[in-house]
Amino acid sequence: PGIEAHSHSYISTGQVDSKFGFTMENGDALRAVKKALASPHFELKGVHCHIGSQILDLEAFRLAGRVMMDFLAEARQRTGWTAEELDLGGGLGVYYSEGDDPPTIEEYARAVKESVADKCREHAFPRPRIIVEPGRSIVSPAGTTVYTIGSMKDIPGIRKYVAVDGGMTDNPRPALYQAKYEGLIANKAAEEAAEVVSITGRCCESGDMLIWDLPVPRVEAGDLLAIFSTGAYNYSMSSNYNALLRPAVVLVLDGKADVIVERETWGDLIRNHRLPERLL
Repeated sequence: PGIEAHSHSYISTGQVDSKFGFTMENGDALRAVKKALASPHFELKGVHCHIGSQILDLEAFRLAGRVMMDFLAEARQRTGWTAEELDLGGGLGVYYSEGDDPPTIEEYARAVKESVADKCREHAFPRPRIIVEPGRSIVSPAGTTVYTIGSMKDIPGIRKYVAVDGGMTDNPRPALYQAKYEGLIANKAAEEAAEVVSITGRCCESGDMLIWDLPVPRVEAGDLLAIFSTGAYNYSMSSNYNALLRPAVVLVLDGKADVIVERETWGDLIRNHRLPERLL
């Protein structure tokens, strides 16, 4: 809908210069509505927009509601069609690291509802059913990734690198979006910080860094590093780069743990590989 969501450019989707959706400014969106209405194969119920991801500013959602209701009013005026549903997409952000201040679900719902209601009154438009898709805000805080610490490289006066048995293959977000996370040494959670380290993944990429400058107790090989808020856009974006295997996913609830996604094996990695007979 031509809205800048003030998120990372790679996860902003609603601006005019975007590969997504029908553009309003040049009339594409209205033409799409007319084409759907003219088709015997469709029953057009409403419209959908999505302005981006990891959005912490409610004003972006308010603006989306106002712009979309103005569009629905124009569509009714031009076609006689009245939308029954308005899907405002997702994008509600979560807390990843210091400085993030996400709205609550209640604040988000109130902002969306009020912006739509105000425009409904302005246009004398029947209030549509409002649909939202706050997936990240539901599942991201529910996930924690636990790594085992391996090798370390201490460069005096510069930095101490601490490698773990994962990285950008199970969490590409820091490499893709410069995403920031918080974590702790799980088996030393009650100990005071004694050093500052940077957590590196095991891929042969300088960009495979999970956390820069993390205060931790004195760290040792075999320690367990827990990184928080990894329930969204981690496993679903994982890969086998460098022929690394995806980890298991474990559901923990009420003191009980169950494996819900099995750890990959070397057999899984090469299952789809084929050697043509002509090369034998």
